[in-house]
Amino acid sequence: MGIPAWAWFLLAVVAGLAGAMMLLRDRARLTSRNRERRRWAGLRGWQFAETDHDLPAQWEGGAVAFHGGGIARDVVAGSTFTADGRRRVYVFDLESDGRITAVIAAVQCRWALPALIELWLPSAPFQREQMPELLGPVGQRYAFVSDLTAARGLITPDLIDATEEIGADIPVAWIEDGWVLASASPHASPSRIERLLRAIGEIADVVDPFDAEVDPVGEHEQPSGRHGERGD
Repeated sequence: MGIPAWAWFLLAVVAGLAGAMMLLRDRARLTSRNRERRRWAGLRGWQFAETDHDLPAQWEGGAVAFHGGGIARDVVAGSTFTADGRRRVYVFDLESDGRITAVIAAVQCRWALPALIELWLPSAPFQREQMPELLGPVGQRYAFVSDLTAARGLITPDLIDATEEIGADIPVAWIEDGWVLASASPHASPSRIERLLRAIGEIADVVDPFDAEVDPVGEHEQPSGRHGERGD
């Protein structure tokens, strides 16, 4: 006995309503996330932008490489104090293939560092087609680097200690050019991102101490400055 036409129609209506409810739920979640990030930026005295298509392309390693780049959503830009002084920061949602895959936090160094260093948890799915070279364990993480000799000069006991403060819920932190970055869960709260910024700020202080006698970056290309920079 065949299924009557009205039953197919009813199934189509139910499926359509379910899809609409899911879209509304996702939109409500994104709107709530947007409000939360905007409020957090305002409390810090930082600037907020809903979208930046160019910002993720400034980096090529770590979570940006793993997720294949994407668009920056709910971007927060400003500066904060670390133990060594004030540093510029970015926080944004990385959207890849239409979904938020990670929250990226970035703290700026004053110098362009000589090697890309990716610090992955062994439990994280870090494999991709083009991986940097494996250097070996750094604390609880594995280091993949673009230049073995240069990376060994950056990986000191102080850096290993600093990486232990990142947290076991952060799959990767990485050092690239003049930045220290890390990737958190898309569901990470503002308080978790605050702690993450402090942790990678400590790494920035280790690899880029303010009393170091190094040639400055100068006009080295940096992520878009159109979000501005305001103090906290």
